[in-house]
Amino acid sequence: MRLEAITWERLGDILADRVLDLKPADGGAWPRVALDGAPAARPGDLAERVSEALRLRGRPSLVVGVESFLRPASLRLEHGHRDVESYYSGWFDTGALWREVFGPLEPGGSGRVLPDLWDPVSDRATRSSYVHLPPGGVLLLHGTLLLRHWFPFDLTVHVLLSPGALRRRTPDEAHWTLPAFERYEAENDPAGTADVLVRADDPRHPAWRG
Repeated sequence: MRLEAITWERLGDILADRVLDLKPADGGAWPRVALDGAPAARPGDLAERVSEALRLRGRPSLVVGVESFLRPASLRLEHGHRDVESYYSGWFDTGALWREVFGPLEPGGSGRVLPDLWDPVSDRATRSSYVHLPPGGVLLLHGTLLLRHWFPFDLTVHVLLSPGALRRRTPDEAHWTLPAFERYEAENDPAGTADVLVRADDPRHPAWRG
């Protein structure tokens, strides 16, 4: 795997410029971008960086985190607090993401997106207001296991950590989730299928291929 060294600042600028040229594959008005990676890879930081770069270029965007679309604890923890299969297949409310995020951005959609749904701390609905993303605005959806759901992304970015880096940078109390990421790599090959690959074993010195 041949990757080129880059800074986070430069990467944000390159991705923003690439997004400016995106034409949604379904003919709609809103480009949809995935920033995929384990929590330890911090894909949300890259999403915020791209959003800021787009703002400086005059293009609106909306950053949405998949972790804000968790299912209620009674459902996701039905088989225990450390059930890997539940984490892999049942923690995130993909139906709500389709309904509240992707649906409004389909051709002819309203652009009225719910930015978050569920607060994992209180285990209650966030009751956030809908946000109107104007035509041409960009959805930047970040989070884990994104590339296994057939979401209609127009650009996919995977932030990769080696198994050793992933283990080092994942808190001890979350090490039980590591087999889910091994399965994700084996079944979905996000590093091989993403349009852009970012390796972030050393968070100070990323490298990329795009």
